[in-house]
Amino acid sequence: MKQVQKGFTLIELMIVVAIIGILAAVAIPAYQDYTIRAQVSEGLSLASGAKTALAEFYNQKGTFPTANPSAGLASSASITGTYVTDVDAGTTPGVIAVTYGNQANTNIASGVLNVSAVTSSGSIQWNCNIGSGIDPKYVPTSCR
Repeated sequence: MKQVQKGFTLIELMIVVAIIGILAAVAIPAYQDYTIRAQVSEGLSLASGAKTALAEFYNQKGTFPTANPSAGLASSASITGTYVTDVDAGTTPGVIAVTYGNQANTNIASGVLNVSAVTSSGSIQWNCNIGSGIDPKYVPTSCR
């Protein structure tokens, strides 16, 4: 009697390896974009405290501060994170500039994301403006 072989052929194994390689080629860049977007969102969360301080300053004085300390914030170089080197709320009145660095991905390192205040009838709305060094695809959806 002939014995039936069990197992996979070399061709079948090579096809499985090829499929895994194709899936990895698609998944790795998508994951890279996701991690960069997460790093950019750290800057937005650090800017949220500055948003509150600027809004309170504007409601009390009718203008925006010209430096972080005037708004009651720490110096811009003191507001840092794992991926953020600087959060400046005073160089341009009404604009919070978030600068990326430290352990940030090279695609956003030294990039700047600006969060601008738009005032209307006593209310303040915040808009994101992509500064230098940040590709729009890395900006979180909450900022588009």
